[in-house]
This record gives sequence, structure tokens and C-alpha cells, in this order.
Amino acid sequence: MRLSLPLILASASPRRSELLGSLVPDFTVVTADEVEEAHDAALTPAELTEHNARLKAAAVARRHPGALVLGADTLVYLNGEPLGKPASLDEAAATLRRLAGRTHTVCTGVCLCGPAADEAASFHNLTRVTFLPLDDGTIAEYLGKVHVLDKAGAYAAQEHGGLIIEDMEGSWSNVVGLPLEALAARLARWELREPPPPH
Repeated sequence: MRLSLPLILASASPRRSELLGSLVPDFTVVTADEVEEAHDAALTPAELTEHNARLKAAAVARRHPGALVLGADTLVYLNGEPLGKPASLDEAAATLRRLAGRTHTVCTGVCLCGPAADEAASFHNLTRVTFLPLDDGTIAEYLGKVHVLDKAGAYAAQEHGGLIIEDMEGSWSNVVGLPLEALAARLARWELREPPPPH
């Protein structure tokens, strides 16, 4: 997909960069380090992730007028409770024990900010993920293979997911950090249309 204006990803996540690169090969990364994400338990997963995505996209868009800016935020929810990034391996192990044998929801909010003031659009995507029953040995094996301290819910579907994941309902890329199917549909309005071939 080629776009009619420059695309900026407002995220330092290498996983999002890799996913976006499979859809739009030409973009730049500009992080919104000045943004403090909201952690409001009164908001629904959709409201909270879309809010944080808008904060990131808007902050970068203000510095880069004329570009299309993409912000995203992913959270893992178990029974309505958000599970953040673990602060230690012990906390990561405790999180995986909570998720073991149960189904949780991954919600990614996305915001696209275009150059015009009325070109900011947000959406979200939900995926249900069911974990295998996990014993302490499997959890230790998984944590030995995957760096999880920068990952919400203390796991990464794309890294040795077969050790922990039993089933998934919805978008796999959403769990990794960017719902490509839904994003492609929304980027279509900025897609550069190729001229028809001469007859």
C-alpha cells in the first residue's frame, strides 16, 4: 500500500514497526515521549486504549503538520482488570499464573491524525486469547525464552506462543500490537491510486 502523504508511526515498539512495514513499506518513527498515558480504571478497554492512542498521535502530529500520524495503545484485560507490563520476572510469573487456563481480552486502540483538523479518527480491536494450563516449569521455560518486561500481560504471542496459547478468537496482529486488517481498511482513504495503464 502506497499513501498520498507521509506516514509517521508514533510508537517506539519494534513489533508495531514490523507489522506496519508489512502493510506500508514507507514510513518513519517519531516517538511521543512527552505523553503520559492515562490509567483510568473507570474507562472501558476501548475508551482507554483509544484515548491513549489519540494522545500519542496528536502530540506527534503537532510537530509534523502535513503528515498522517498513527498512534496505538494495547492493553491486556482479565475479567475487566488491565494487566500492565511486569516490573520483574517474579511479577511476570505471577501474571502468567493468573492467565493460565483462562480466557482474556487484548484491546488495541488506534488513532490516525491527518493534516486537517477534522481528520482524526480512532478505532479499537478486540481479540480473545485462551491460555493453556501452565505449571511452574512451563512458565519458567517461557520466561527463559522471551523477554517480557516490556510487554503488557507478560507475554508475546509472536514469540514461542505455542508454549502458552491454546486458542485465539480475532486478529492475531491485534495481540502483537496493531490490528492490520482493520487498519488497512481505514488507511484506504489515503491510499495513492495508481493511474490506469495507457491503452
